[in-house]
Amino acid sequence: MNRVLVVDDEPQIVRALVINLKARKYEVDAASDGATALRLAATRHPDVVVLDLGLPDMDGVEVIKGLRGWTRVPILVLSARQTSDEKVEALDAGADDYVTKPFGMDELLARLRAAVRRAEPVGAADGGAVVETEGFTVDLAAKKVNRGGVDVRLTPTEWHLLEVLVRNTGRLVSQKQLLQEVWGPSYGTETNYLRVYMAQLRRKLEADPSHPRHFVTEPGMGYRFER
Repeated sequence: MNRVLVVDDEPQIVRALVINLKARKYEVDAASDGATALRLAATRHPDVVVLDLGLPDMDGVEVIKGLRGWTRVPILVLSARQTSDEKVEALDAGADDYVTKPFGMDELLARLRAAVRRAEPVGAADGGAVVETEGFTVDLAAKKVNRGGVDVRLTPTEWHLLEVLVRNTGRLVSQKQLLQEVWGPSYGTETNYLRVYMAQLRRKLEADPSHPRHFVTEPGMGYRFER
């Protein structure tokens, strides 16, 4: 049974989410402000966080940054902010997905399920497959990345994106394929997600993120991982 932390200061939205989530056998905690959300996340250890950005005590982006300081829990933003810059800011802070208000409950629940699936560990079906570059090592079975003798902390979404690219080393992976494999079959046009997460992978793993050697962009088509 998965535990969901709902963070929103609109009581009717919280009530609707709690009813729908509990009906689907989720355990649910709720917070109406950022400070309570951070405290509940630390004490209740949710499997996924549904977060509104417009909170009374702090901006939701600050909550994302606070969570990302210590946890990889999937974060699904639920917000009335609809501009591309605002979405990118939330994704860049560490959110995994973004749903704009007003929203359809079925779509939200589908995205929540996808976020939980991305965070679930998978069996070591690759027999200990390890991919090495000059600067870092990717252990597909252990779901770990090591750079310079130090483990690199990746969010579940960052790892999933890296995994798809590494499994296709040397081959172009289209934007649509990446979106659908990492976020789910209902995705295909959210290319800003890819720009944000590729930038994060480059910052964490490339020697020179502005001139990437391993995470190569094929403009207008997709991305390719080179060893």
